[in-house]
Amino acid sequence: MELHNVWFVLIAFLWIGYFFLEGFDFGIGILTRLLARDRAEKRVLINTIGPVWDGNEVWLLTAGGATFAAFPEWYATLFSGFYLPLLVILVCLIIRGVAFEYRVKRPEEHWQRNWEAAIFWTSLIPAFLWGVAFGNIVRGVKLDAEFEYVGNVWDLLNPYALLGGLVTLTLFTFHGAVFAALKTVGDIRGRARRTALRTGLITAVLALVFLVWTQIERGDGASLVAMVVTVAALAAALVANQAEREGWSFALSGVTIVAAVTMLFLTLFPNVMPSTLDADWSLTVTNASSSDYTLTIMTWLTVIAAPLVMVYQGWTYWVFRQRIGTQHIADPVH
Repeated sequence: MELHNVWFVLIAFLWIGYFFLEGFDFGIGILTRLLARDRAEKRVLINTIGPVWDGNEVWLLTAGGATFAAFPEWYATLFSGFYLPLLVILVCLIIRGVAFEYRVKRPEEHWQRNWEAAIFWTSLIPAFLWGVAFGNIVRGVKLDAEFEYVGNVWDLLNPYALLGGLVTLTLFTFHGAVFAALKTVGDIRGRARRTALRTGLITAVLALVFLVWTQIERGDGASLVAMVVTVAALAAALVANQAEREGWSFALSGVTIVAAVTMLFLTLFPNVMPSTLDADWSLTVTNASSSDYTLTIMTWLTVIAAPLVMVYQGWTYWVFRQRIGTQHIADPVH
C-alpha cells in the first residue's frame, strides 16, 4: 500500500477514535440538562468524564495535525472553505473546557448555572456541526480547478449534511446515555437506560435514512457491509440496554460509531474532498498528499509514539473505571 493510502487510513482511524471517545463526552454534556434533575446529579454526570474528557480531545488535535502534515492541500481547502462552522466548533470546545474547570470555582448558584448552560450548548452544537461537516465532505462541495472552495456557508446547509448533523447529535446523545448508565449507580442509572432507549430509537430512524442515502449516492460493496454492521450494532446496543447489560450496550454503541464513520471514509476514498462542479477538480489522496519523504518520517514517528499514547490513555480509563452516584458527592452545592 502506498504511503498516501496508509495515511488516509490512519487519519480515518484518528477520526473514528475521536468520535468514539468524544462522542460520549458530548452526550454527557447534553444530558446534564436532559437527564440530571438537580445539581448533584449534574455533578455526577460531569464527574463520569472529568478525568478523561481532555485526553479524548487529543484525538482531534492529532487528526488535524496529521491532515496538515500528510495532506496539506486537503487541510488548506477544508479549513478555508469550512472556516465558519469549524471556528464555531473551536470556540465551543474552548468554552466547554473552561466551563468544566470554572464551574466549581465559586459557590454562587447563578455562576454554576451559567457554566452548566455553557457545557450543554458547547456539547450540543459541535455534536451537530461535526455531522454537517462530514456530510459535506462525503457529498462533495464546490471546488474549482485550483482546489479552492467557491461556495458559501449556505451551501453547506444542504438537506444531506443537515441530516448528518442530526444523526451525529442523536447518536452521540445515545452513546452518552449508555455511558452514563455504565458509570453511575442509583436512580440516575435507571433513567439513563430509559433515556438511551428513547434516543436510540430516534437515532435508528435517522441513521437508517442517512446511511441508505449515502449508500445509494456513493456506496459500493465494502460500504454496504459497513452499513449493515452499523445498523446491526445499533439494534444490538438497544437490546443490551433493555437487558441492563450496560457494558455490552456501550461497546455496541461504540461499534455503531466505528462502523458508521468507516462507511463514510469508504465512500469517500480515493477522494478526500470531492468537487460537485467537476470530478476532475476533486481533491484525492494523490493530488492532496505530501511528499513520500515527509510521509515516511511521519510513519516512523507514529509507529514509535502512537502505542505509548494509547497505552497511557487506556491506563487512565482503567484507573477511573468505578461507578459513581450522588452518595459520592461530598458537597452537592458545588
